[in-house]
Amino acid sequence: MENSEKVLIVEDDSGISDFINLELKHEGFETCIAETGRQALEKFESFSPDLVLLDVMLPELSGLEVLQRIRRKSKVPVIMVTARGDTYDRIKGLDSGADDYIPKPFEIEELLARMRAVLRRISKPQESSSTIKFRDLEMNPSEMSVSLRGEPLYLSKTEFFMLKKFMENPEKVFSRDDLVDAIWGKGHFIDLNTIDVYIGYLRSKIDNKIKEEYIKTIRGVGYKMVI
Repeated sequence: MENSEKVLIVEDDSGISDFINLELKHEGFETCIAETGRQALEKFESFSPDLVLLDVMLPELSGLEVLQRIRRKSKVPVIMVTARGDTYDRIKGLDSGADDYIPKPFEIEELLARMRAVLRRISKPQESSSTIKFRDLEMNPSEMSVSLRGEPLYLSKTEFFMLKKFMENPEKVFSRDDLVDAIWGKGHFIDLNTIDVYIGYLRSKIDNKIKEEYIKTIRGVGYKMVI
């Protein structure tokens, strides 16, 4: 399959970056490699990638700092590469605007699947501007904005899409796997503890703020939004 997309590979281990580079070129992607955080920002400007593969641990500037600087000016999709089992880095990356993450070591087939899933997501038509209302919440999907009792509610991208799924399906119980599929797509191997962390974030911003229950735990099954 031929691709026109350009991918910026940010990785300080030349063995890993050379391997990814070779595989992506074989798949038809146009590629560019950066070995440090500062070099990543320079090449982001000059190469104008369609997708960035960004390692967390980098010389000069960390991958999280690079991501935050990219997000100040661009919505280009970013997949973070993290150490296996490092839940903090994964959640921090998603909170900072990453579209997905993949833990090391990984199979190239899994990386390609995640890249294609992210690229498909951004190529979907723009959502309708119609608002979604539920109790004291109001959401505008096209603007990715939410208000609670008329006050702006500041959510990360992951929190937004999780809340959207709940608001569109009140009283429906979602398992952790259901929520992974809804947010990241089927076939993703997201640490299910990540879902629990984001449920906690939403509760702290909604339930705890107005002292009312919106998201209920269904023990042994998952979560639902209550009417």
